Amino acid sequence: MTLELSVKELAPPNLQFGGALSVSDPKVGLAQAGPFDLHFGSASRKQKIGVGIIGPQWMIDLTRAWLERCMNPIPVLEGETQLRRMFPGFEETFHSALVTKDSWTVRLDESGVGDKLGTALAISDPFRRFEQVLDAYADALDSLAARDSNRPDLVIMAMPDEVLKKSHSVERSATTEEKKAAAIIRRSRANGQLDLFDLFEEVEQTEEDFLKRDLRHALKARALRAKLPIQMVTRNLLEDTPRGQDAATRAWNFSVGVYYKAGGVPWRLPQTGPETCFVGISFHHLRTTKRHIVQSSLAQAFSSEGEGFAIRGDGVPATPDQSRNVHLSEEQAYDLSKDIVAEYATRAGGPPVRVVMHKTTYFDAAELAGIKAALTDIPIVDLVTLVPSSLRLLRLGVYPPNVGTLCTINSGTSFLFTSGFMPELGTYPGPHVPQPFEIRMQSGGSKTEAAQDVLNLTRMNWNTADIRGKWPVTLSFARRVGGILDEFGDAEPGETSFRYFV
Repeated sequence: MTLELSVKELAPPNLQFGGALSVSDPKVGLAQAGPFDLHFGSASRKQKIGVGIIGPQWMIDLTRAWLERCMNPIPVLEGETQLRRMFPGFEETFHSALVTKDSWTVRLDESGVGDKLGTALAISDPFRRFEQVLDAYADALDSLAARDSNRPDLVIMAMPDEVLKKSHSVERSATTEEKKAAAIIRRSRANGQLDLFDLFEEVEQTEEDFLKRDLRHALKARALRAKLPIQMVTRNLLEDTPRGQDAATRAWNFSVGVYYKAGGVPWRLPQTGPETCFVGISFHHLRTTKRHIVQSSLAQAFSSEGEGFAIRGDGVPATPDQSRNVHLSEEQAYDLSKDIVAEYATRAGGPPVRVVMHKTTYFDAAELAGIKAALTDIPIVDLVTLVPSSLRLLRLGVYPPNVGTLCTINSGTSFLFTSGFMPELGTYPGPHVPQPFEIRMQSGGSKTEAAQDVLNLTRMNWNTADIRGKWPVTLSFARRVGGILDEFGDAEPGETSFRYFV
């Protein structure tokens, strides 16, 4: 049998910023041209970003010092490289200032009021301790969110090491049905190939996710209810340590996330084609209010301009023989597709011309029928399955294939490398041999175009300035979004903006 191998390199993602500059590295683009929303004019963007702080006094002091430090240039002390770049300062980079006020600060160890955090951490029962720590932070957030005026744009949750040590997560008191669901998750993951776990681990729910409550997810859920975005920080961010990241890199990643959560648009993809809604479909075990277990569908959707939202579809009953290949009924696929387009239209002012759906499992006949019926008015619909592959591709020299390498075998099966050697960084910044995605099309679109979309969307994570993401943003936050929505049971969160989930 003849094996025909075709290898080509896709164009790197070309991101747009505040000026005419288009580059693939956000640090370069932001430093030289500022954020994309400079195009909107000063009347449409915040000149000052109000930052609230919640925590014990000593962590509040560290946070204020860090914010002040981020307002000024931060050099790379050990020498600047393409990966580690100097941070020019928040105002210089984003053309906005970070502002704090005493009235936006809530002490959790205030004398005369009681040391709420210390009292919570002293509780011996792990579940009660978790709940009290959660309430200490979340009640303070609610008090800031309830204000009609003098309200910050986002709130920093300053968390001491003791909080993470004692209350980072807590074991649930699992029912028999929940234990069975955990076993289903364990078996479905065991059925996969071991060498693919590293990739699936990033986006798919684990047995531990299901059996434990995560403090970060619980706080994000409370912020979603309060409609006030939060940023959680620890001493690893606020202080320099010998084994930690350099301060400039920490400032870059922190600042991009803060700017986005406060309503900013750091960068976007070029508008070279029709208005597109990119959607990632995933599944997550959720508990209903009666503690029944369902596999709920999650949709993470993004416009061509990067605006994101997350919505939840109907639940699929969890069964003992379930594997990773969970599917929606025709009616569920129809309803979820309709909801996605409706939410997109609300945010963008009209429906998209093109819808691209990503999944890590194939679209079955019922899903195809439901999606087709729901999207009859959408001119272009592309359905793409991304499957981490065990294929390995070697080239001459010491480095693996470049990011963006598309390998096609016998004019049929195509594999895309979203990790590998990065010309922007001058190196391969990974510890293992890169794993590609197999690109499977279940519509009439082009595999090359589908692969280019996936590659572009790996650079649309507005929670960091790091360009080393392997998954497209449509799927990269599936595990976190599921964990946050699990806190709501079968109740609707009310808010869908993606800035509350990251």
